Amino acid sequence: MATKAQSPNIFPFMRFRDADAGMEWLSRAFGFEQQVAYRNDDNAIQHAQMSLGPGIVMLGQGDPEDPLSQGVYIAVDDVDAHYERAKAAGAEIVREIEDTDYDSREYTARDPEGHLWSFGTYHPKVTNRGKR
Repeated sequence: MATKAQSPNIFPFMRFRDADAGMEWLSRAFGFEQQVAYRNDDNAIQHAQMSLGPGIVMLGQGDPEDPLSQGVYIAVDDVDAHYERAKAAGAEIVREIEDTDYDSREYTARDPEGHLWSFGTYHPKVTNRGKR
């Protein structure tokens, strides 16, 4: 059972065709604030976080129609054990466990109804760090 002292570990994620425009719109329309933005060599946003109060959404550049573009991300302490448990239970692994450029180790699975669940060691936190 969660206590008030624990920080959130479940975060929605999504892709935008133009992540910069998407972030600007989320800020203007809903009041979200950019926390971090990691860019690739082409200056496209690979991973970004925006907050609204204590809540965080994660996003990046990509095709929003891609079946892997939206889902839920959950930070876990031991992602390798979690991955093995999911595989043993017959979960459909759609992205094998891997290390990312933003210092996470993560994988993605699909549930029986088709929803995406990503698990990893990266733990987003509300900060005042701004753009990267």
